Amino acid sequence: MRNSCLILLIIGCLMLSGCSNIKNIQDLTYIVAIGMDYDPEKEEYTAYLQGLNFANVAKQEGSRPTEPIPIFIASAKGETLNLAVSKLYNRTEPPLFFGHVITLLLSQRIVTHRFNEVIEEVGRNRSLRPTLRVMTTEESIQEVLNIKALFNYPAIYTVLYKKGDTELFQDEIKPTTLMDFLRQYNEPMGSAKLPLVKIDKESWQADKSYPVLYFDGLAVFQQQKYTNSLPFEESLFIDWLLEKKVSLTQRAEEAGELAAVVKLASPKMKIKYRKETDAPHFSLEISVQADLLEKVRNISLETLKKEIEEELKKKLISTYSNGVKNRADVLNIGEKWYRTYPNKYKEVKTTNTFYLEEGSLKDVKVDVQILHFNSYKYD
Repeated sequence: MRNSCLILLIIGCLMLSGCSNIKNIQDLTYIVAIGMDYDPEKEEYTAYLQGLNFANVAKQEGSRPTEPIPIFIASAKGETLNLAVSKLYNRTEPPLFFGHVITLLLSQRIVTHRFNEVIEEVGRNRSLRPTLRVMTTEESIQEVLNIKALFNYPAIYTVLYKKGDTELFQDEIKPTTLMDFLRQYNEPMGSAKLPLVKIDKESWQADKSYPVLYFDGLAVFQQQKYTNSLPFEESLFIDWLLEKKVSLTQRAEEAGELAAVVKLASPKMKIKYRKETDAPHFSLEISVQADLLEKVRNISLETLKKEIEEELKKKLISTYSNGVKNRADVLNIGEKWYRTYPNKYKEVKTTNTFYLEEGSLKDVKVDVQILHFNSYKYD
């Protein structure tokens, strides 16, 4: 009995000593976002760190402080990113902790000048998680990181930290994780895309202008090279077409005038490749389910369905053609083709030419089924 008590006492002491290195929440500076910029003239990086302030993170009634809580942002310059960040260690107390970094924000100058180096460095950094959200901006990174969420909530409730896996996105561009981006980025065919963050200073007011953040477009990469940036409408259409949890509000016109408004659910897109071709030649079949939100004019069901199908077909052809002009496969047409025809892909690779042309798209068929009419009556 005496020996058993002694063993239990020793085990207890060992467990206590194992927890002795655990730090309290106030003993670390938790970094939740990293921003990166690059000066091509000086060949110098600027690193920005956004620290989490716990003072008003929890949305609990009656527990929020009445005074505005500032956002803490540190910045430093250096020849490399690691050298820039290293300058902040001796200026930060409590010490820096990168285990909870959620977002990586890259300037457009990084995207156009040093993207391959930066994304490779980030990908191999074991302190950063593969579920890290990656995005880019043409705005000042300092200004973007200083934007609060609505109702003076902290920055972690802005679009910079929005989750993309479980939520349904209504007319919004989805965020991208580092893991998903790198998977597309390293494919020999198809394109990878990063959301573009922008500041909106007009939509919300609170005594004065209240700026908010939103995704305003996509930066497109083809075969590990940046090609161009897409505007919001085109980016939203691509996300809706390729993602599974994006819904799209769509106008339906008759004789050039607005006739109805519908909500389009996630579509199903089939790519049918022509056989025995030296590069992808294909046709597209799209099936979509729609809900009628608003009927502005008296339009027949048959005409409404036809107008939506024609508009979607026109958008799809336009989106594809714009991608080809910029040598980008924005609809990821080549992704399955090179797996289906690996020998043909090897031949395309040796020619060092872009594998899509406007004439590669042979046909488009769109089928819309309107399932709900929002109390409007149709026979």
